[in-house]
Amino acid sequence: MRTRDRYLFIRILEACNADCFMCEFALSRDTFRFSPEDFADLLPKARDAGVGYVRFTGGEPLMHPDVVELVRSGTAGGMKMSLITNGSLLPRMAAPLAEAGLAQVIVSLDGASGATHDVYRRSPGMFDSGLRGLRDASALGVLPRVNTVVGPHNYTEMPRLQEVLTRAGVRQWELSALKLDRTITYPDADHVRGVCDPIYDADPAALLVPMGKRFYGDTPQEQERYFSRSVTPRAAEPLCHVADDVIYVDGKYGRMYACSCIPHREGEDGPGGAPLRERGVIRLDTPVFRAHADYFRERGPEVCSGCSTTAAGYSDDVARLGAVGAWHY
Repeated sequence: MRTRDRYLFIRILEACNADCFMCEFALSRDTFRFSPEDFADLLPKARDAGVGYVRFTGGEPLMHPDVVELVRSGTAGGMKMSLITNGSLLPRMAAPLAEAGLAQVIVSLDGASGATHDVYRRSPGMFDSGLRGLRDASALGVLPRVNTVVGPHNYTEMPRLQEVLTRAGVRQWELSALKLDRTITYPDADHVRGVCDPIYDADPAALLVPMGKRFYGDTPQEQERYFSRSVTPRAAEPLCHVADDVIYVDGKYGRMYACSCIPHREGEDGPGGAPLRERGVIRLDTPVFRAHADYFRERGPEVCSGCSTTAAGYSDDVARLGAVGAWHY
Protein backbone atom coordinates (compact mmCIF):
# COMPACT_ATOMS: atom_id res chain seq x y z
CA MET A 1 0.00 0.00 0.00
CA ARG A 2 1.34 3.46 -0.91
CA THR A 3 2.36 5.49 2.14
CA ARG A 4 3.54 8.59 0.26
CA ASP A 5 1.69 11.15 -1.79
CA ARG A 6 3.06 11.56 -5.29
CA TYR A 7 4.40 14.80 -6.74
CA LEU A 8 3.08 16.30 -9.97
CA PHE A 9 5.31 18.90 -11.61
CA ILE A 10 3.81 20.91 -14.49
CA ARG A 11 5.79 23.22 -16.74
CA ILE A 12 3.03 25.74 -17.36
CA LEU A 13 4.99 28.04 -19.69
CA GLU A 14 8.44 28.63 -21.15
CA ALA A 15 8.46 32.43 -21.12
CA CYS A 16 10.78 34.12 -18.63
CA ASN A 17 11.77 37.67 -17.67
CA ALA A 18 15.23 36.73 -16.30
CA ASP A 19 18.50 36.30 -18.18
CA CYS A 20 20.17 33.58 -16.10
CA PHE A 21 23.38 32.40 -17.77
CA MET A 22 22.81 28.72 -16.96
CA CYS A 23 19.20 28.45 -18.16
CA GLU A 24 17.75 27.48 -21.53
CA PHE A 25 14.68 29.67 -20.91
CA ALA A 26 16.59 32.94 -20.36
CA LEU A 27 14.50 35.87 -21.66
CA SER A 28 12.25 33.46 -23.55
CA ARG A 29 9.16 35.00 -25.13
CA ASP A 30 7.57 31.67 -25.97
CA THR A 31 3.79 32.00 -26.24
CA PHE A 32 2.79 28.60 -24.82
CA ARG A 33 0.58 28.63 -21.69
CA PHE A 34 -0.85 25.57 -19.92
CA SER A 35 -4.56 26.33 -19.80
CA PRO A 36 -6.97 26.20 -16.84
CA GLU A 37 -9.07 23.82 -18.92
CA ASP A 38 -6.16 21.41 -19.29
CA PHE A 39 -5.49 21.61 -15.56
CA ALA A 40 -9.15 20.93 -14.77
CA ASP A 41 -8.94 17.85 -16.98
CA LEU A 42 -5.69 16.73 -15.36
CA LEU A 43 -6.67 17.22 -11.70
CA PRO A 44 -9.06 14.27 -11.17
CA LYS A 45 -6.64 11.95 -12.95
CA ALA A 46 -3.83 13.19 -10.72
CA ARG A 47 -5.92 12.47 -7.63
CA ASP A 48 -6.66 8.97 -8.91
CA ALA A 49 -2.90 8.47 -9.43
CA GLY A 50 -2.19 9.30 -5.77
CA VAL A 51 -0.88 12.84 -6.30
CA GLY A 52 -0.98 15.07 -3.24
CA TYR A 53 1.47 17.80 -4.24
CA VAL A 54 1.50 19.91 -7.41
CA ARG A 55 4.35 22.24 -8.37
CA PHE A 56 4.25 24.72 -11.24
CA THR A 57 7.53 25.33 -13.05
CA GLY A 58 8.58 27.30 -16.09
CA GLY A 59 10.02 29.52 -17.50
CA GLU A 60 8.73 31.96 -14.92
CA PRO A 61 5.32 30.76 -13.64
CA LEU A 62 4.30 34.17 -12.29
CA MET A 63 4.21 35.45 -15.88
CA HIS A 64 1.28 33.10 -16.55
CA PRO A 65 -1.88 35.27 -16.56
CA ASP A 66 -3.96 32.49 -14.96
CA VAL A 67 -1.47 31.35 -12.32
CA VAL A 68 -3.65 32.47 -9.39
CA GLU A 69 -6.67 30.70 -10.90
CA LEU A 70 -4.58 27.56 -11.42
CA VAL A 71 -3.44 27.61 -7.79
CA ARG A 72 -6.98 28.16 -6.60
CA SER A 73 -8.39 25.27 -8.62
CA GLY A 74 -5.64 22.92 -7.47
CA THR A 75 -6.24 23.84 -3.84
CA ALA A 76 -9.99 23.33 -4.29
CA GLY A 77 -9.17 19.94 -5.79
CA GLY A 78 -7.41 18.86 -2.60
CA MET A 79 -3.80 19.42 -3.69
CA LYS A 80 -1.03 21.20 -1.83
CA MET A 81 0.07 23.75 -4.40
CA SER A 82 3.61 25.00 -4.95
CA LEU A 83 5.53 26.98 -7.53
CA ILE A 84 9.13 27.88 -8.27
CA THR A 85 9.90 31.45 -9.29
CA ASN A 86 12.79 33.84 -9.80
CA GLY A 87 10.98 36.09 -7.31
CA SER A 88 10.86 39.27 -9.38
CA LEU A 89 7.05 39.40 -9.39
CA LEU A 90 6.48 37.75 -6.02
CA PRO A 91 6.12 40.86 -3.83
CA ARG A 92 3.05 42.01 -5.74
CA MET A 93 1.61 38.51 -6.16
CA ALA A 94 2.25 36.96 -2.73
CA ALA A 95 -1.10 38.08 -1.32
CA PRO A 96 -3.37 36.81 -4.13
CA LEU A 97 -1.41 33.55 -4.33
CA ALA A 98 -1.72 33.02 -0.58
CA GLU A 99 -5.43 33.82 -0.73
CA ALA A 100 -5.79 31.23 -3.53
CA GLY A 101 -4.26 28.61 -1.24
CA LEU A 102 -0.60 28.43 -2.31
CA ALA A 103 1.10 26.17 0.21
CA GLN A 104 4.76 26.58 -0.76
CA VAL A 105 6.83 29.05 -2.78
CA ILE A 106 10.35 28.35 -4.02
CA VAL A 107 12.59 31.26 -5.00
CA SER A 108 15.88 30.88 -6.84
CA LEU A 109 18.68 32.80 -5.07
CA ASP A 110 22.30 32.23 -6.05
CA GLY A 111 24.23 34.81 -4.04
CA ALA A 112 24.21 36.35 -0.59
CA SER A 113 23.27 39.81 -1.88
CA GLY A 114 22.06 41.62 -4.95
CA ALA A 115 25.63 42.54 -5.73
CA THR A 116 26.29 38.93 -6.67
CA HIS A 117 22.94 37.21 -7.33
CA ASP A 118 21.75 39.89 -9.74
CA VAL A 119 24.99 39.60 -11.71
CA TYR A 120 24.72 35.80 -11.98
CA ARG A 121 21.07 36.08 -12.99
CA ARG A 122 21.81 39.14 -15.15
CA SER A 123 18.67 40.74 -13.71
CA PRO A 124 19.01 43.91 -11.57
CA GLY A 125 16.88 44.02 -8.42
CA MET A 126 15.99 40.33 -8.49
CA PHE A 127 17.65 39.41 -5.19
CA ASP A 128 15.85 42.09 -3.20
CA SER A 129 12.50 41.25 -4.84
CA GLY A 130 12.94 37.54 -4.20
CA LEU A 131 13.87 37.97 -0.54
CA ARG A 132 11.06 40.46 0.05
CA GLY A 133 8.58 38.14 -1.66
CA LEU A 134 9.70 35.22 0.51
CA ARG A 135 9.15 37.27 3.66
CA ASP A 136 5.73 38.45 2.46
CA ALA A 137 4.64 34.96 1.51
CA SER A 138 5.85 33.51 4.81
CA ALA A 139 3.91 36.15 6.76
CA LEU A 140 0.81 35.03 4.84
CA GLY A 141 1.30 31.38 5.81
CA VAL A 142 3.08 30.12 2.68
CA LEU A 143 6.04 27.79 3.28
CA PRO A 144 9.20 29.62 2.04
CA ARG A 145 11.93 27.67 0.25
CA VAL A 146 15.05 28.70 -1.66
CA ASN A 147 16.86 26.81 -4.43
CA THR A 148 20.46 27.78 -5.09
CA VAL A 149 22.57 26.79 -8.08
CA VAL A 150 26.17 26.42 -6.90
CA GLY A 151 29.36 26.40 -8.94
CA PRO A 152 32.93 27.69 -8.90
CA HIS A 153 31.57 31.22 -9.34
CA ASN A 154 29.69 31.41 -6.05
CA TYR A 155 30.39 28.52 -3.63
CA THR A 156 32.35 30.83 -1.31
CA GLU A 157 29.14 32.87 -0.80
CA MET A 158 27.17 29.94 0.60
CA PRO A 159 28.02 30.41 4.31
CA ARG A 160 26.87 34.04 4.13
CA LEU A 161 23.76 33.08 2.16
CA GLN A 162 22.98 30.51 4.85
CA GLU A 163 22.96 33.32 7.42
CA VAL A 164 20.84 35.59 5.21
CA LEU A 165 18.21 32.91 4.63
CA THR A 166 18.15 31.91 8.30
CA ARG A 167 17.48 35.52 9.32
CA ALA A 168 14.79 35.81 6.63
CA GLY A 169 12.89 32.83 8.07
CA VAL A 170 13.34 30.57 5.05
CA ARG A 171 12.50 27.02 6.11
CA GLN A 172 13.79 24.88 3.23
CA TRP A 173 16.92 25.23 1.13
CA GLU A 174 18.43 23.21 -1.70
CA LEU A 175 21.96 23.63 -2.95
CA SER A 176 22.00 22.24 -6.47
CA ALA A 177 25.15 21.76 -8.53
CA LEU A 178 25.63 23.94 -11.60
CA LYS A 179 25.02 21.85 -14.72
CA LEU A 180 26.39 22.94 -18.08
CA ASP A 181 27.23 21.07 -21.27
CA ARG A 182 30.88 20.94 -20.26
CA THR A 183 33.00 19.89 -17.30
CA ILE A 184 32.77 22.21 -14.29
CA THR A 185 36.28 22.82 -12.90
CA TYR A 186 37.06 23.71 -9.30
CA PRO A 187 40.69 24.77 -8.70
CA ASP A 188 40.74 23.18 -5.23
CA ALA A 189 38.23 20.51 -4.19
CA ASP A 190 39.51 20.61 -0.61
CA HIS A 191 38.68 24.31 -0.45
CA VAL A 192 35.11 23.59 -1.59
CA ARG A 193 34.76 20.99 1.17
CA GLY A 194 36.33 23.33 3.73
CA VAL A 195 33.89 26.12 2.87
CA CYS A 196 30.75 24.05 2.38
CA ASP A 197 30.98 21.08 4.76
CA PRO A 198 30.19 23.35 7.76
CA ILE A 199 26.99 24.47 5.99
CA TYR A 200 25.66 20.92 5.99
CA ASP A 201 27.05 20.10 9.45
CA ALA A 202 25.55 23.19 11.13
CA ASP A 203 23.19 22.95 14.09
CA PRO A 204 19.69 23.03 12.53
CA ALA A 205 18.39 24.76 15.65
CA ALA A 206 20.62 27.73 14.86
CA LEU A 207 21.04 27.76 11.07
CA LEU A 208 19.07 26.66 8.03
CA VAL A 209 20.63 23.41 6.78
CA PRO A 210 20.25 22.39 3.11
CA MET A 211 18.03 19.46 2.22
CA GLY A 212 19.24 16.36 0.41
CA LYS A 213 22.81 15.44 -0.36
CA ARG A 214 25.79 17.77 -0.52
CA PHE A 215 25.88 19.31 -3.98
CA TYR A 216 29.34 17.77 -4.45
CA GLY A 217 28.40 14.39 -2.94
CA ASP A 218 28.31 12.80 0.49
CA THR A 219 30.67 9.88 -0.08
CA PRO A 220 34.28 9.88 -1.32
CA GLN A 221 33.11 8.08 -4.46
CA GLU A 222 30.44 10.71 -5.20
CA GLN A 223 32.88 13.53 -4.58
CA GLU A 224 35.50 11.99 -6.86
CA ARG A 225 32.94 11.70 -9.67
CA TYR A 226 31.78 15.27 -9.11
CA PHE A 227 35.14 17.01 -8.91
CA SER A 228 36.79 14.98 -11.66
CA ARG A 229 33.90 14.49 -14.12
CA SER A 230 31.13 16.90 -13.03
CA VAL A 231 28.76 13.97 -12.32
CA THR A 232 26.29 15.24 -9.75
CA PRO A 233 25.34 13.07 -6.75
CA ARG A 234 22.43 10.79 -7.51
CA ALA A 235 20.25 8.22 -5.86
CA ALA A 236 22.27 5.45 -4.28
CA GLU A 237 22.06 2.06 -5.91
CA PRO A 238 20.29 -0.19 -6.47
CA LEU A 239 17.06 1.76 -7.11
CA CYS A 240 15.85 5.33 -7.62
CA HIS A 241 12.59 5.82 -5.73
CA VAL A 242 11.88 9.24 -7.23
CA ALA A 243 10.60 7.44 -10.33
CA ASP A 244 7.86 5.84 -8.20
CA ASP A 245 6.59 9.13 -6.84
CA VAL A 246 7.03 11.85 -9.49
CA ILE A 247 5.16 12.75 -12.65
CA TYR A 248 6.66 15.68 -14.53
CA VAL A 249 4.43 17.12 -17.24
CA ASP A 250 5.82 19.18 -20.09
CA GLY A 251 2.63 20.94 -21.07
CA LYS A 252 3.91 22.40 -24.32
CA TYR A 253 5.04 19.11 -25.81
CA GLY A 254 2.41 16.96 -24.10
CA ARG A 255 4.86 14.52 -22.52
CA MET A 256 5.39 13.22 -19.01
CA TYR A 257 8.47 11.94 -17.23
CA ALA A 258 9.26 10.13 -13.99
CA CYS A 259 11.49 12.92 -12.64
CA SER A 260 11.78 16.67 -13.14
CA CYS A 261 15.46 16.28 -14.10
CA ILE A 262 15.00 13.77 -16.93
CA PRO A 263 13.61 16.06 -19.66
CA HIS A 264 16.63 18.36 -19.33
CA ARG A 265 19.25 15.62 -19.59
CA GLU A 266 21.54 15.56 -22.59
CA GLY A 267 21.84 12.31 -24.52
CA GLU A 268 18.76 10.51 -23.19
CA ASP A 269 19.79 6.94 -22.41
CA GLY A 270 16.41 5.35 -21.91
CA PRO A 271 12.72 5.71 -22.75
CA GLY A 272 12.11 9.39 -23.44
CA GLY A 273 9.01 9.88 -21.37
CA ALA A 274 5.47 9.12 -22.46
CA PRO A 275 2.62 10.96 -24.19
CA LEU A 276 0.34 12.82 -21.77
CA ARG A 277 -2.65 12.12 -23.98
CA GLU A 278 -3.88 8.99 -25.71
CA ARG A 279 -6.30 9.73 -28.54
CA GLY A 280 -6.67 13.25 -27.18
CA VAL A 281 -7.47 12.13 -23.62
CA ILE A 282 -5.12 12.83 -20.68
CA ARG A 283 -3.96 9.59 -19.08
CA LEU A 284 -1.41 9.04 -16.32
CA ASP A 285 0.37 5.81 -15.40
CA THR A 286 -0.06 4.37 -18.88
CA PRO A 287 1.96 1.29 -19.84
CA VAL A 288 4.36 3.53 -21.80
CA PHE A 289 4.87 5.80 -18.79
CA ARG A 290 5.28 2.84 -16.45
CA ALA A 291 7.96 1.35 -18.71
CA HIS A 292 9.75 4.71 -18.73
CA ALA A 293 9.50 5.02 -14.92
CA ASP A 294 10.61 1.43 -14.35
CA TYR A 295 13.65 2.00 -16.54
CA PHE A 296 14.83 4.97 -14.48
CA ARG A 297 13.87 3.32 -11.20
CA GLU A 298 16.23 0.48 -12.05
CA ARG A 299 18.86 2.32 -14.12
CA GLY A 300 18.74 5.87 -12.77
CA PRO A 301 21.51 5.38 -10.20
CA GLU A 302 23.68 4.13 -13.07
CA VAL A 303 22.84 6.44 -15.97
CA CYS A 304 21.54 9.73 -14.55
CA SER A 305 24.07 12.56 -14.50
CA GLY A 306 21.93 15.57 -13.61
CA CYS A 307 20.12 14.58 -10.42
CA SER A 308 19.14 17.29 -7.97
CA THR A 309 20.38 17.01 -4.40
CA THR A 310 16.87 16.85 -2.98
CA ALA A 311 15.82 14.16 -5.46
CA ALA A 312 18.88 12.07 -4.62
CA GLY A 313 18.32 12.57 -0.91
CA TYR A 314 14.62 11.82 -1.24
CA SER A 315 15.33 8.50 -2.93
CA ASP A 316 17.90 7.53 -0.32
CA ASP A 317 15.56 8.47 2.54
CA VAL A 318 12.73 6.42 1.03
CA ALA A 319 15.07 3.45 0.72
CA ARG A 320 16.22 3.86 4.32
CA LEU A 321 13.00 4.93 6.05
CA GLY A 322 10.20 3.82 3.75
CA ALA A 323 8.59 7.25 4.01
CA VAL A 324 9.55 10.94 3.97
CA GLY A 325 8.14 14.14 5.41
CA ALA A 326 5.86 16.51 3.57
CA TRP A 327 7.48 18.61 0.85
CA HIS A 328 10.70 16.65 1.09
CA TYR A 329 10.99 16.83 -2.69
